[in-house]
Amino acid sequence: MQALLDAIAGGVIALSTWEAAAVILGIAYLLLAMRQSLWCWYAAFGSTAIYLWVFWEVNLLMESVLQLYYLAMAVYGWQQWRGGGRPAGNDMAGEVPEQTLAISSWRMRSHLYAVGAVLVISAVSGALLARYTEAALPYLDSFTTWGSILTTWMVARKILENWLYWLVIDSAAIYLYLERGLLLTAGLFMIYLVIVIFGYLQWQKHYRAQFA
Repeated sequence: MQALLDAIAGGVIALSTWEAAAVILGIAYLLLAMRQSLWCWYAAFGSTAIYLWVFWEVNLLMESVLQLYYLAMAVYGWQQWRGGGRPAGNDMAGEVPEQTLAISSWRMRSHLYAVGAVLVISAVSGALLARYTEAALPYLDSFTTWGSILTTWMVARKILENWLYWLVIDSAAIYLYLERGLLLTAGLFMIYLVIVIFGYLQWQKHYRAQFA
């Protein structure tokens, strides 16, 4: 019995250590994204790689699968921010500017389509998970997953309103992680809520400056 308890304690410590590393990289990602720094995607890749394992260990299946998408989007986002929107043949002395993709904003119709699609897909996948798997909180897990898929793409394309979407998704995710005992990750998302507000204000300032 003691050996079993020691093994469980060791597993919890190992999980918490990796979770802490993912949290640090996650904070770095958001702070760098707020500054529109290309380095945010390196931090995102590292944090995502760790969370892929962490979420699988606590049976958050959709969140774990989501990390595979995040890995791909870290590469895509890096490519878009590094070269997206740059006119061909416009490089100076072979240099590639770090920031070439302008911030853009969606019209209300685009938001209605996006939110509606996320809710419908979340309901369908949540029902499938509830029936065929032992996934924890399948509907909420599905909502945060599909919402994150959309919003991460919005970040990669520098859509201004991505920060407002993150406010909703991160708030829902806090409950999800607390319920599964991922206290450090829940704390990370509480910090995210604060950073997201400043991120939106800073991007909004840059967005308006583009038309000044």
